[in-house]
Amino acid sequence: MAYLPEPKFTHGTPAATGILLVNLGTPDEPTPAAVRRYLKQFLSDTRVVEIPKAVWWLILNGIILNTRPKKTAKKYEGIWMKEGSPLRVYTSRQAQMLRGFIGETTKSPIKIEYAMRYGNPSIASAIDKLKAANCDNILVLPLYPQYAASTTASTMDELGRVLSMIRNVPGIRVVRSYHDHPAYIKAIAKNVLAEWMKIGRPDFRTDKLMMTFHGLPKFHLDKGDPYHCQCHKTARLLADELGLKQGEYVVTFQSRFGRAEWLQPYTDKTLTELGKKGTRRIDVICPGFAADCLETLEEIADEGRETFLEAGGREFYYIPVANDTQAYVSALTEIVREHLGGWIDDAYDRDAAKREGESSARRAKAIGATN
Repeated sequence: MAYLPEPKFTHGTPAATGILLVNLGTPDEPTPAAVRRYLKQFLSDTRVVEIPKAVWWLILNGIILNTRPKKTAKKYEGIWMKEGSPLRVYTSRQAQMLRGFIGETTKSPIKIEYAMRYGNPSIASAIDKLKAANCDNILVLPLYPQYAASTTASTMDELGRVLSMIRNVPGIRVVRSYHDHPAYIKAIAKNVLAEWMKIGRPDFRTDKLMMTFHGLPKFHLDKGDPYHCQCHKTARLLADELGLKQGEYVVTFQSRFGRAEWLQPYTDKTLTELGKKGTRRIDVICPGFAADCLETLEEIADEGRETFLEAGGREFYYIPVANDTQAYVSALTEIVREHLGGWIDDAYDRDAAKREGESSARRAKAIGATN
């Protein structure tokens, strides 16, 4: 096997620790062609679609990629920001803020990049940047609070594929999930409470808080995927943090696709049922998303609102709970620091490291090194 060339190395350069944030992905632009490229990569992942390859290839290439891109591109147009896709914009901002937060508390050299599992920037390109920055250890944080084989494990698959092409493989750690991490729970609750300060706290005699998570086919649960259980644990902890009782909130699952049974109750059907039963107001949060995207802004904030109001509801509020809020990035900072044990040194001395680097470079030169 021919391994990829290693980045240029200069003796005496201090080693750094890398942090890689990974989100799901997004098209490069809101056009049918870009959406088609993205969907092809996303839906070709056997972690995402567990259907016999030959059958799925015919469905994907014969039907879905010929009909869905145009419709989906139009939806992306409706949420596109000036800087680009919301998911990419917010993930980039999280990485930038994390650099600042980590820099305030950590003296050791830290390099931070972000990547997408599907689309750009790719995991491979981010690993290249971190290796070029002389990172001999890399912490990978998939931005999926709840573990699922179709998200977290898929990221691990791609990470393994990328590392298999590298000769000098860095030390790797992966954050498996953070669905019940106290900092994550408190950050989401803080953002909900901040929004309630603006719009008023619901009257839970007539109103409800909906916590909606991305759906999965039910057979994933039946085969041992912990996602469903982790979603419900997140919801229970959030309810406790917000001081909510049973009956004052509901947990649902969105974004189902195809004819198979998915995790229930379904978000859209629940919104209709609540509207018909006389629920006056619904506040909706998506605790499983680290950044707003098509599934939160178009499916929930727009379509969900329409569904609830048409069914008889009076008020609908979508409350973003992550993005580039200080509370959420502070939580990510705490999670990251907990996983960097042994890789960073709070007593790191930059001047001493520089002197050691210079000494190392002299020793290397003495035995014939050219750089």
